[in-house]
Amino acid sequence: MITRMSTLFLRTLREDPADAEVPSHKLLVRAGYIRRAAPGVYTWLPLGLRVLRKVEDVVREEMNAIGGQEISLPALLPREPYEVTGRWTEYGDALFRLKDRKGADYLLGPTHEEMFTALVKDMYSSYKDLPTILYQIQTKYRDEERPRAGILRGREFVMKDSYSFNMDDAGLDESYALHRQAYQNVFDRLGVEYAICAATSGAMGGSASEEFLAISPNGEDTFVRATDGDYAANVEAVVTQPGEERPIEGLPEAQEYDTPASETIEALVQWANAEGVTVEGRAVTAADTLKCVIVKITAPGGEPELAGVLVPGDREVDFKRLEASLEPATVEMAVEKDFVDNPFLVKGYVGPRALAAHGVKVLADPRVSTGSSWITGADAPQRHVVGLVAGRDFTPDGFIEAAEIREGDPAPAGQGTLTLERGIEIGHIFQLGRKYTEAFDVQFLDESGKRSVPTMGSYGIGVSRLVAVIAEQRCDDKGLNWPLAVAPFQVHVVCANKDEAAIAAAEALAAELDARGVEVLLDDRPKVSPGVKFKDAELLGMPLVAVLGRGFADGTMELRIRGGETVEIPADAAVDEILARMN
Repeated sequence: MITRMSTLFLRTLREDPADAEVPSHKLLVRAGYIRRAAPGVYTWLPLGLRVLRKVEDVVREEMNAIGGQEISLPALLPREPYEVTGRWTEYGDALFRLKDRKGADYLLGPTHEEMFTALVKDMYSSYKDLPTILYQIQTKYRDEERPRAGILRGREFVMKDSYSFNMDDAGLDESYALHRQAYQNVFDRLGVEYAICAATSGAMGGSASEEFLAISPNGEDTFVRATDGDYAANVEAVVTQPGEERPIEGLPEAQEYDTPASETIEALVQWANAEGVTVEGRAVTAADTLKCVIVKITAPGGEPELAGVLVPGDREVDFKRLEASLEPATVEMAVEKDFVDNPFLVKGYVGPRALAAHGVKVLADPRVSTGSSWITGADAPQRHVVGLVAGRDFTPDGFIEAAEIREGDPAPAGQGTLTLERGIEIGHIFQLGRKYTEAFDVQFLDESGKRSVPTMGSYGIGVSRLVAVIAEQRCDDKGLNWPLAVAPFQVHVVCANKDEAAIAAAEALAAELDARGVEVLLDDRPKVSPGVKFKDAELLGMPLVAVLGRGFADGTMELRIRGGETVEIPADAAVDEILARMN
């Protein structure tokens, strides 16, 4: 069936929406694919819904190809399963919580590990029932504090989540590998440029975890790649190369100094160099100083507790890395009241010794290795200590990945150095292990007749986000540019000639393409100028645009390849030319 612009539920805009920040958001709204209903909540209009459904179909085909079976769980979920795993509390404010008329607690599903686990427990009981892969393509809900970038980060979104159940870890490895390849197939078919990165598991739990990131300068995720190898990782998952341990014996004793007006690392370095303080015979740099950042860590259901985070003075604390290292606990910076209530915390001069003496946990960067010597706060106003040695003068309670990652940092396993890039998360795969099956006491009879706990994998793809990612990666200054695989229509027929013969030819061309199985959008608007039609065609972004214009009188027409060349073709051979371009 031919879709006509004259009746299509569509209104294009010439100006960018005021709240749009990234190209995909601007263009999807301007081109009439989506419309904002509330912050982080969008209506899918006819064109947008066609793209969304096609992305879903690609995902569905690849999931079915690895033996996945599709189900559909409710989005409105009871509280109890999420209490079993503790995620009713761990998710914090990110959950949409509500009560029914009887006062029972419910939530809008952010993810469905608990529900899939309970379902498998209810229906299966033997190793003979496994392995199995179940999946759904469904709307999810998360109460984002700052929804942004249109459908890239919203409060309501469409996601494919699948779950594998196996009796042993070898089976989990196989299910994980199947999903990993299926994801590559999906993203390759959609023409997305992406990287596969080592990642943290976060609130999901489990062990192995990889993230699929679409390359984009507007991405909010930073990831790294190695210059001399295949290593890639989300910045939160980068493991810092530990400092070399040194013998403590024979190192100079620590000495305290008056250091007027040296609250900042820069001022401290200036003081040291002005006073002739040296480190192993050389001038002091920021990397020789130790920054002590005071934070408050709150375990799920617990009370905030102070902690000190030690990082080399030439590094800032990366709060996302810090949060990832402490999940499921939450973390926030200490505020003025915390310093007032704890007088041993001298702002600008905090050091690890006072923290340890007052029972405050000290978490250190891996570079703070045994035998490393530092210049750091002496826990008194305008005082610092030089030559404070880790393992002798203070001992961290643990190590933490909290310092920023920089371009040029060493890559693991001798793979050169790290480069920094930006990306958008489009998929995440986890080896959950037995976290959820143990929580729900899922026990199957194994081959020997003994009761055994099956193991799980969890695998997500941001389906609605992929629509924005494709728009983001393929757009230009004129508009959208959809690949054939997901374009709302494969061919956009534009009649830019008021001659009756040209109008009839446009109708006939659209009808013949439709009869040949081509999805056609016909711009048959009678009172719209050719210029406006051309601008709309570029904005809407169909892969092929067939234009019947002035040349039709001479038996020719234009075939415009969106983002590419424009060729003149015989009007009577247009169908064959178009079909050839689609193969």
